[in-house]
Amino acid sequence: MPKNKNAFTRFQILDKLLSNRYHCYSLDDLTEEINNQFAELYPKTNGVCRRTIEKDIKYLEEKSLFHVEIERYSAPGFNRDKQRSFSKQCLRYSDPSFSIFKQKMTTDEVYLLHETLSLLGQFDGLPNFGSLERWRAGLKVDQDQQRIISFTKNPLEGSNILGELFTAISQQQVIELHYHSFRTPGEVKTINLHPYLIKEYNRRWYLFGADEKDNFLLNFSFEQIDSITALPSHQYVPYDGDIEEIFEDVIGVTVPKDKPVDKIIFWVSNRSMNYVKTKPLHESQRTISVADSEALRQKYPSLQGGCFYRIDCKENYELIRELSSFGCDLLVLEPSHIQNSVFERISTMMKDYQKLRT
Repeated sequence: MPKNKNAFTRFQILDKLLSNRYHCYSLDDLTEEINNQFAELYPKTNGVCRRTIEKDIKYLEEKSLFHVEIERYSAPGFNRDKQRSFSKQCLRYSDPSFSIFKQKMTTDEVYLLHETLSLLGQFDGLPNFGSLERWRAGLKVDQDQQRIISFTKNPLEGSNILGELFTAISQQQVIELHYHSFRTPGEVKTINLHPYLIKEYNRRWYLFGADEKDNFLLNFSFEQIDSITALPSHQYVPYDGDIEEIFEDVIGVTVPKDKPVDKIIFWVSNRSMNYVKTKPLHESQRTISVADSEALRQKYPSLQGGCFYRIDCKENYELIRELSSFGCDLLVLEPSHIQNSVFERISTMMKDYQKLRT
């Protein structure tokens, strides 16, 4: 192996990239990726040039003891800045299982994987992971053992969408998404998407990702998705920050951009008080102080017993639905526009029931 500076680290990164079957790397891509990782590992270095990576690949093929076979192939690419497609020459190991740093698992690692597979095997929400079955068989994981943890979920029978999206996100792949809206189920649409997060809410799965053209954040329920095609030669752009933060001020999966965070005060009856206390509507939920509770009881003398709570949320469909679901056991006091939204929802429901009784 070459003895120039940081050669070992360079070969470690190069080995990982050449064995990756989820991305198509040209020589320029390999150089850029190695320099990106070098910038994190060695901030004071100037990185490496394209010629250095060329020499590393030649060494692996011709001079090393690893008998490396590297194939060259063409793959379609996409330039986001110029919004055009192109063809690029890419490199990878001919054998997808090859690695110059392959190691056997330790006993502790085998045991940990055994326990992890036992848990995943009880979670039906990860359908059709073929490798999962092979790992179970190889480690002799008992598939008939008694279920210890049970999840409430939409099983997505006959679909491998969750598995495909899991792979695309973990491998940072751009995908071509074929989908339809619930209003026009027969009209299939296509979009290139940078997938970031799979989120489950209320027994339904959702995909969050950015449109490749304008980087606008979108979400799709799995029922809307018809098929997925990986685009390994398209450059993936990670989400800038922690995508989970966009859900901090909302209930559910609808994230309004232009609405403020409301300080929502509500009363809960004695019948539902302990339920709401032990299962908060939102992470921000807290009990109103004694002094403020007394002031609210004077302001709303009709409220007997119960308890006052506060949450800080943006108004969306899921918030109003959640507040309305308790019926007379939960009354929104402030702000007035949230109270009005709940009132309108309940009033509409009452009118519809009245029509059934006439």
